[in-house]
Amino acid sequence: MKRFIRNAAAASLLLGMALPVSAMAADQDLDQKVDSLAKEVEGIKRDAAQAKRKSLGQWLEIGGDYRFRMDGLWGQTAAFTDVTKTFANTEQTLQSNFFNSAPVPPGFPSWQNQIGGLMNFSNNMKQVSSFSGAQTFLANNQQMLQGIGNFAVQVPAYKPENETLNTNRFGINLHAKPIQDVTVNARLVGYKTFGSQDDSAFSNNGNTAFFGDRVGVFDGSIGHVPTSSLLDIDRAYATWSNVLGQPLWFSLGRRPSNNGIPSNLRLNNERPGNAGTPAMMIDYAFDGGTIGWAPDIDALPGAYAKICYGRGFESGFSSPTNSLKDTEFLGIAVIPVDTDPLRVWLQWNKGWNVFDFPVMKNTAFGDTAPAVELGSIEQWGAGSMSTLKNVGPGSLNFFAETGLSITHPNDNVSANAGFQGLLTGTFFNPEAPSDKTGWSVNLGTRYDYTPTATKFGFEFNHGSKNWITFAPAADDLWTSKLGTRGNVYEGYIIQELKLQPISSYTSKVFFRLGYQYYDFEYTNSNNWVGAPVKIADIKPTDMMLLTPVKTAQDLYATFEVHF
Repeated sequence: MKRFIRNAAAASLLLGMALPVSAMAADQDLDQKVDSLAKEVEGIKRDAAQAKRKSLGQWLEIGGDYRFRMDGLWGQTAAFTDVTKTFANTEQTLQSNFFNSAPVPPGFPSWQNQIGGLMNFSNNMKQVSSFSGAQTFLANNQQMLQGIGNFAVQVPAYKPENETLNTNRFGINLHAKPIQDVTVNARLVGYKTFGSQDDSAFSNNGNTAFFGDRVGVFDGSIGHVPTSSLLDIDRAYATWSNVLGQPLWFSLGRRPSNNGIPSNLRLNNERPGNAGTPAMMIDYAFDGGTIGWAPDIDALPGAYAKICYGRGFESGFSSPTNSLKDTEFLGIAVIPVDTDPLRVWLQWNKGWNVFDFPVMKNTAFGDTAPAVELGSIEQWGAGSMSTLKNVGPGSLNFFAETGLSITHPNDNVSANAGFQGLLTGTFFNPEAPSDKTGWSVNLGTRYDYTPTATKFGFEFNHGSKNWITFAPAADDLWTSKLGTRGNVYEGYIIQELKLQPISSYTSKVFFRLGYQYYDFEYTNSNNWVGAPVKIADIKPTDMMLLTPVKTAQDLYATFEVHF
């Protein structure tokens, strides 16, 4: 019995000792399971985050660019009579002399009637919209015209300059592919002058501007002429590719119709794809659409063709006081070859119901808006660009293109421009409508020196007397060089920094130093209102809306980051 008790006691003692050990073992096992589960959950979260990032990268790409640019601008003008200042001087002098009882100037019947007569003259003038009406109006107002001539403001020849014009430009690029065969592209741009939140740097400090495409900023140039630090929608369009399983694409939105080939060479941009346009003919921010076809033809590698539509002005509702029509554009592009070493393009464009003035605010002429349609403009163009690799220690790029423009004016004239029509007439000297043909040529080369990532380029372009293009969004400060009626020479050096890209393989940082020299032979470059006048024939008494520039120079330097 005692042995039994001793054994039972020993067993109880052993059991008592075993229970804590067992409990501890169970707790440790539970802790291990909790730790394992926690690690598994963290792994799931990490995998989910990685999968999310991977998924985001598969359908959305974000990039952009920043540019600081410094320009030194110098020019030489011809003597002329400033129309805007002449009318302002006439009104101010008449009012002042009326109150001071000064003698009545020639051409005015009396002090009692002169101010009212000037107002009637101005109001009646705005009602004239045809060539025949302009002739009748001028014939019936010779006395008033003579009187206004007595207050003409002649501007002597001078040398305008802006030694340091600094600008900031920042752009954000978005490329999304949310659905198979559907992509959305957008570009937002803020572009401003140091110390300014408007385009006053290009309006000659409130005086008469130099060139029509820099008088002010409008729908076709916004984001490409320095204005403010606001981000403007430069591009925003959706594209459906492989339509019905065929080599077709369809695209709508604000088009990628600026900075096209071959300007990508001097801008150091990637070569535009099949969405771009030749910069010599179109450098204009359009809203519209495209239908393209890219057949697989062995003899024509990379060939495609497309039809493009754009609207340059929305006229709104028609009414008894609004007879304006929408300004519409149509283009047909045929690219028979598009490969890395060679690209060839053929282009035809036409614009209908071309307006006299676009919608602009606070220009040298005040606020402007279309008042009349002047006719249509037609363009034809052809060009090619090529790259030769292993030319010495680098590669050689070169291009050549030519263009033809034909204006088809109607009988309308612009009263706001002194009865000038589509490349017809001068101020208060209307001209019967007639078609005008102009031409242009653009040549250039760039050598890429591989060992130091240095690029040397030179370009030359010439435009004839009646050459006209749609290029207000060109990346030139004086005026679009490809719309110049005369000659432009440009040389530049690009120095890329050999730094390891992080954001993408196309990221780069570089400096660019360049020089442009404009030799203008005729007035009104990049302006379709009024007939061009030979610079050498301009007289100080010739009335003009824009200051005639004989020569212009631009020495520029940039620091740019593409990411």
